[in-house]
Amino acid sequence: MAMYPGIERERRAAAPPLRTFVSGLLESAGMRAADAALVADLLCAADLRGVHSHGVLRVPEYLAKLRTGGVDPRGDPAVVSDNGSALVVDGGNSMGQVAAAFAMERAIERAASTNVAMAAVRGSNHCGAMFPYAMQGLSRDTIGLCATNALPTMAPWGGVSKIVGINPLAIAVPAADGAPLVLDAAFSYSSHGKIRIYRQKGETLPPGWAFDKRGEPTTDAAEAMEGLLQPIGEYKGVALAILFGVLSCLLSGAAYGTELGNMVDGPTAGQDGHFFLAIRVAGFTDPALFRRRVDEVVRQIRESERARGAVIYAPGGLEAALEAQYREEGIPLNEATIEGLRRAALDAGFAGELEVR
Repeated sequence: MAMYPGIERERRAAAPPLRTFVSGLLESAGMRAADAALVADLLCAADLRGVHSHGVLRVPEYLAKLRTGGVDPRGDPAVVSDNGSALVVDGGNSMGQVAAAFAMERAIERAASTNVAMAAVRGSNHCGAMFPYAMQGLSRDTIGLCATNALPTMAPWGGVSKIVGINPLAIAVPAADGAPLVLDAAFSYSSHGKIRIYRQKGETLPPGWAFDKRGEPTTDAAEAMEGLLQPIGEYKGVALAILFGVLSCLLSGAAYGTELGNMVDGPTAGQDGHFFLAIRVAGFTDPALFRRRVDEVVRQIRESERARGAVIYAPGGLEAALEAQYREEGIPLNEATIEGLRRAALDAGFAGELEVR
């Protein structure tokens, strides 16, 4: 099943040239080649796994922030507090992907000696999908848990004041022969990025995704953009979002909730906060045994009895299937995303060609 309706009508871009195009665009805004390549790789990774709301769709707004929004294209993250297994990283107002990958790597490295290590980040910016950071240590038998703040798009349960972010969480667990277990989910039924895609296409939202600004359920994407996102699990989802927001921001001193800005005026640059936890499996059990047992968990899930017409996936299984499909067939891009990328290249005077078919 397609992640978004109408995706079979969209055009396709092979991942390698798309990555090269995006990297060149980011370099044109002053980013170092290595940092631009990292951001491009992570954006394409999101598209490959069907998370188009955090893929190359974001490039035009990232370029605007790099050129006029105060985000430092050559910002350098640094560890500013080191207390054994507890690290604080200042992102240096860099692109969020640069700060996030740096912080997760420091946590993974530290966990090699402490078994569990955490890095709290301040001074960062929007870091995109969270699953790549959670997966960063899988080849080293390290479980990753990552969280971040987000602009306020939800209200406390029963309210209409937009003061709570969807504050997503990602977890990745290594496996032996099968795909790793991977969860990347916000505490809302959807995100503004996904709703933007529906609005671009003029399509109706699924029920349960959003409220209008009066707190009434809506399936109109334009009303949803002005209104509120619905939390998963009603009050439970909002509570989880609040608490993971606290974890992402208050440990490092980053901005929380409305301190970060809003969806109308945009975020305050360099105020985002993230949280990264690395767990070295060998500190608890034999990694090979652990990975085999994860495979068994996945096998039980996949072979369990299905409801009529249903397909059962372990966490991350659908995304892994989409990645295999999109690597072969190309990443689907809608016309609004293609036009946004081409206009951004024109505005930047960038001569690279966006290859789509």
